[in-house]
Amino acid sequence: MPRQASPNSSEQSSSATLIGSVQRAMRLLECVAGHQYGAPAKQLARETGLALPTAYHLLRTLVHEGYLSRDKGLFFLGEAAERLSSSGAQQKRRSTVADALAQCRDAIGVPVYYALYREGEIEVMCVSDTPGNPAVEEWADFRETAHAHAIGQCLLSQLDEEDRRDHLDRHPVQAITPYTVRDNSALLRRLDRARRMEPVTERQEYALGTVCAAIPITVGTTAATMAISLPVHQADRLLSAAQQLQDQVGRLLGSLAISISI
Repeated sequence: MPRQASPNSSEQSSSATLIGSVQRAMRLLECVAGHQYGAPAKQLARETGLALPTAYHLLRTLVHEGYLSRDKGLFFLGEAAERLSSSGAQQKRRSTVADALAQCRDAIGVPVYYALYREGEIEVMCVSDTPGNPAVEEWADFRETAHAHAIGQCLLSQLDEEDRRDHLDRHPVQAITPYTVRDNSALLRRLDRARRMEPVTERQEYALGTVCAAIPITVGTTAATMAISLPVHQADRLLSAAQQLQDQVGRLLGSLAISISI
């Protein structure tokens, strides 16, 4: 008759797969992180419940790998640990922006985009869509086709004339659908007519079968925009959906502002 497993056998099995030295090293890292002004090996060993020789061995290894540094007998977090912390904070910021866009997407029922103009280029920071309302496929590089889509036109409208011309010198107007604006002069005239804080719309200029609207946002000194897209057969919804988006923007500004540091 087979022996029945004890109630704790699965926990014991899981524990058996853990690497004790890694667990002990992580405890030391957490302990060092709790000491702003550093701590000696003996104190760290005592606070983590490790034998002093074991603590010394792990501390030397962590210093060698850059996760800790040692100065005058005290241990501090090293550059490698700080990079991990920075990456974790960046992931949290991205998650905050993604959550904000998802709320907006669900409220309006359309795909939502968030983009910045940074260092002379269009950066799409986040897109939130659903299988039932998919985002526009980036079939032509967004950075090179700012003249054709609402996101790019909205960002360019927030720049001064010199910066607009600089952008178009690097990424000149090119027709990518029969509806795309035809040349730099026509685009610049359109941008000059754009009214501050009003939605910028385009209809099938970037992708056939799609209409888009973008809302200008100023995040500090950075030009930014939130945008939506709809299939062309729902074009009559575009302006009302853009108004809904504009209503959402105010409460999202705090979340969007942190994207500058991403």
